Amino acid sequence: MAEDKQAEPKGDPRARIVDALLALAAERRFEEISIADIAGRAEVSFADFRDAFPSKGAILGGFARRIDRAALSAGGADLDASKRDRLFDALMRRLDAMAPYRDGLREIVGWLRRDPIAALAMNASVVNSLRFALASAGIDCEGVSGTIKLQGLALAWARIVGVWLDDSEPDLSKTMAELDRELTRGERAAAAVEGLERFAAPFVVAAQTACAKGRRAGETVRRRARGEDPPGSAGAP
Repeated sequence: MAEDKQAEPKGDPRARIVDALLALAAERRFEEISIADIAGRAEVSFADFRDAFPSKGAILGGFARRIDRAALSAGGADLDASKRDRLFDALMRRLDAMAPYRDGLREIVGWLRRDPIAALAMNASVVNSLRFALASAGIDCEGVSGTIKLQGLALAWARIVGVWLDDSEPDLSKTMAELDRELTRGERAAAAVEGLERFAAPFVVAAQTACAKGRRAGETVRRRARGEDPPGSAGAP
């Protein structure tokens, strides 16, 4: 008679690993969670774990992408609303998607506060997520001013999440008030950055032109030092 085999766990191994880490983070300090703990909770082999994620930080990146998908799929932007209101809604949708994982996230945020190097590494993932939140609200996030907007929003998002984690009101009134304050600050900062960028644009162009001329002059000097004719001098009288 054929030997009975234990049924394989159902579901995507990557999703199970993300779920396992968030569940374990709700039970103990993040530093104390080992790869073996996560693999055991997710019911995956070490080989499958390694194929899916190289580290706990990478698992958090996978979780961020899960939240991105949920928030961006939750509803289209209201074209009649202001960009500020669209961004407000986009960020609230992110918090709604994060709600089932609040206990685990509370510990993860605590860990990031205890480990500045890990926080710096996670900043890139947060910025990428917020890039899509801004884009979905119709807000430009390209160029120098866009980079500054994104980093400013990432810092604001950390403060908003901190309030959200301790907000026990059913309507999240404290969270929404904090979000409103942060967006007001962000609007003022963004206006200042855009004004500075417009003011500096002519000087940037002039500096780029001067650098280009300097490079061409330097190349001419080097050619002459090597006994070569500078470009465009062939056939000159």
